[in-house]
Amino acid sequence: MSEALATSEDGRFRVRLVHDEHAENPRRDADTEVHVLTIDTHLGQYGPVDPNGGPLAHIWRRLAWNCWKGVETFERYVRIMHGGIVLESAPEKGPRSLWYVTGEEARAIDGGLLTEGYVEAEMQEYEAWVSGDVWGFVVEQTDDPEADEPEWEHVDTCHGFYGGPYARAQAREALRFYAAQSAGTSS
Repeated sequence: MSEALATSEDGRFRVRLVHDEHAENPRRDADTEVHVLTIDTHLGQYGPVDPNGGPLAHIWRRLAWNCWKGVETFERYVRIMHGGIVLESAPEKGPRSLWYVTGEEARAIDGGLLTEGYVEAEMQEYEAWVSGDVWGFVVEQTDDPEADEPEWEHVDTCHGFYGGPYARAQAREALRFYAAQSAGTSS
């Protein structure tokens, strides 16, 4: 049992965060738009982020041998020849990788306006998953908040929040929803 993250003002509702032990790899989502090239799997400790690496994987294979300039050359190639964006990921837990979209794909995603933020969001979601930073929340209710040890009943559960800050924000929002809904029915 985890401790309560937050409790409603009247003490009748609380929300707890729980680890999502069965979270799905976000790279398996059909809606992913970003391509990923895996540079280093830490001697096989991690699998490749994406098996095929996307439409420019053949370029990376030609540059990968040069561990000093390969990443820089690939970034320049994508930017100059394809008008795209490349971000490098080197998490403490997880494989080192290059996340990219071509200029054409960037325009399709958001007109090329905030594409770097989109690439970064997909990258952070994967890094959260690989490091085990995936959460769910449980909303509970009690009829006697003044009791020494109130009995809590399950109201709602939701899982699949990648990253602690996002999970905490969503949990607090759920708590506000149920507390407001309860206040509206009791008046």
